[in-house]
Parts: sequence; structure tokens; C-alpha cells
Amino acid sequence: MQIRQISADERLDVVFPLSFYAFSPSPGTDADREAYASRAPYYGTVTALVAEEEGRPLASVTAIPMRQNVRGVVHDMAGIATVVSHPEARRKGYVRQLLTQLLELSREQDRLVSALYPFRPSFYARFGYVGVPRVRTAIFAPEGLDHLQRIELPGEVVRLTPAAAFAEFSTLMHRLLGERHGFAVFDEVFSGWLRDDKTQWVALARVGGEVVGAVPYRVERYGGDLVAGDLLTTGPLARTLLLQYLARHVDQVARVQVKISTDEVPDLWGTDLAVLTEGRTEFPRQGAPMVRLLSMRALNGLHTPASLDVTVEVTGDSFLAGRYRIAGDAGSLAVEETKDDPQATLTCAGISALAYGVLDPLEVTLRGFGQVDTDALEMLGALFPKKMPYLFADF
Repeated sequence: MQIRQISADERLDVVFPLSFYAFSPSPGTDADREAYASRAPYYGTVTALVAEEEGRPLASVTAIPMRQNVRGVVHDMAGIATVVSHPEARRKGYVRQLLTQLLELSREQDRLVSALYPFRPSFYARFGYVGVPRVRTAIFAPEGLDHLQRIELPGEVVRLTPAAAFAEFSTLMHRLLGERHGFAVFDEVFSGWLRDDKTQWVALARVGGEVVGAVPYRVERYGGDLVAGDLLTTGPLARTLLLQYLARHVDQVARVQVKISTDEVPDLWGTDLAVLTEGRTEFPRQGAPMVRLLSMRALNGLHTPASLDVTVEVTGDSFLAGRYRIAGDAGSLAVEETKDDPQATLTCAGISALAYGVLDPLEVTLRGFGQVDTDALEMLGALFPKKMPYLFADF
């Protein structure tokens, strides 16, 4: 078996047969192949590896260049996708070798963090990944927001095609990238698929000529569902403008489905709003995302309320292994290597869980992600207070 990096032009012949068999009804048609070929321009900046035997592709992995906010600091990120293998090549360790090499390449490209959507979390846990919350879905009848149609709000909502909305949508995405912990965006090349998508609309909320909110959506049928993507807002006014817009579909659709972050509380959107808020994970189709640090340098500059320091040892991971002094000063973290005795021993998943704010230090130990001295529990908790990330990008 040999591993090599492939170009975007090779994806059609090398990756398509593998990924289509893995993720789509198969066997495919010529139309399916043409549809896949049309996406080639978006893959010009991705890093893709393939495992071959005698020139025959057997497995492949891809890293999409992205950027992500981690506790107020925006890092370059490797979005792992299209992890696929031929049925005859499964359970042979090919994906493990490919993914290990892909993460090494991502570090060389100075990508300090990584995220993915797993087909099985336990598989990626072996690579140091830890789970973060999946976005929720709010499902409600639009008449539950009828009260919003009777109020006057400053601002407007316009319906545009993705192509027409793309410039303003991108501006909003990069604003939220700087403001929202966990938020992630694609690079300019890969995000072109959002611009060229012809299967949905984009509702843009503007106040004073500035875009403050957006939600992509499609109407499945008259009397059916309006299915929306993430409700992306900069605050309550933007949210209310978009909800008011959705309410105007009351005589057109029976239900609205919209994705929301874990800090949204839809049952408080209206007095008589009957809403089902659902956070569903199931495998292999709807796994919650997973994240990991690719370098301890990712901790530098992260926002923290504490002014103290603690020494930790990271074990079991070739990228992060070592002893480090992590200190909070003037509202931000700094990390440096040290030879001091550690007050905590953590796995990659353990330190990643603390950095992303999904587990507190005691939970880290209870999950088996490390051992923390009693006095260090409080210090690590102060340096890394729980803070649920909103991983917007769905790849």
C-alpha cells in the first residue's frame, strides 16, 4: 500500500467512486458523476490523501482549510472530511495511516486545531478528538410567531439567491467568526459552493444598511415544511427580524424547521409558541462534531478570567506530548514548555475538552481523559471555565 497526495483534478476518478459508495445511494449514474465533477473548482485548496495498491484507490481522507474561533482567538483549522474506504480495504488500518499523515501535514501547514463530523466517535477518539455539542433544531408552526407580525422593527429582511447574498453573507460570517466561540468558516475557494448553491434562498436581515443576520432556507412544498439552516444573528434584534420573516409564511407552510445554537431558547421566542427543540445524535448519519488541538500553541492568547498558572503533562499523543506551564495573565493564556513536576496529566482529548470548554476538570477525570491533583482542579477550572462552542460550519 502506498499513500500519496492528490490534486483537485484527480478527485473525480480517485475519490468519487469511494465517497459516492460510502455516502450516497449506489451504484451511481452519469448524472451523479457530472454533479460531483462540477464541484471540482471548490477543492483547489484542500489537502487530500489516497491509499493505493497497484494504482487502485482503496481509501482517502481530506482536510478542508478553515478558520475557527477558540475562546476569542481565530486559528487556522483543518476540517477533516470525506474519510472513506473501499469495503474490501476496511479493517486494515488504511484510514488510520491516512488520517495520521493528514494531521501531520495539517500541522506543517500551521493549522493549530482540527474538527470533524464522525461516523463513529470512538474511532476518532483514538486520534485525540473529543465531542462538542451538535446544533439543535427548533420545529414550530409559524402561527406561533403571529405576534411578531404586528410589531414594527427597525431594519428589513430581504430574500436573495445565495449568489446575490454571498458578499453580505460572507461579511456576516467573518464578523461572527471573530465573536462566537467555536464558530468556523471555509476559505474563499471552498466557500464558493455556498455562493453557487441553487437549492435554497438566503434571508438577510439589515439594520441601518448593515447585515446583522441571515438564514438560508428552502420551501419543500405548499403546505409542507420550510427547512432552514442555521439562524445566524448578531443579537436579539436580528433574531426577531428573521423570526418575523419566517412567521410571514403562515399561510404557505405548516411547519418551520431551523437550526439553532445551544444557547438559544426557542420556547422564549413567544408566549403561545409550541416548539419542539431537538438535539439528535445517531450514527453514522448524525454524529455530533469532534475537535482537537494539533499544537499546544493553540492555547496562546485564549481568553481567560484567571491570573494563575498550572503545570500539566500531556501524554499519549505524538503532537502534544510534553510538560507545559499554562498561565493566565491580563485576560489571556500563555503556554511554555517546562521540566517542573505536573499537577495534572491529560490526554489530548482532555486538554482539548478544557480548551474548547465542553468539560470541566473533574469531568475530564471522570471521562478517563486524565488525572488532576485536587488543588489543580480549581486552578484548571478557573483558567478554562466551561463555555459551550457553537460549531457552525457543517462539512
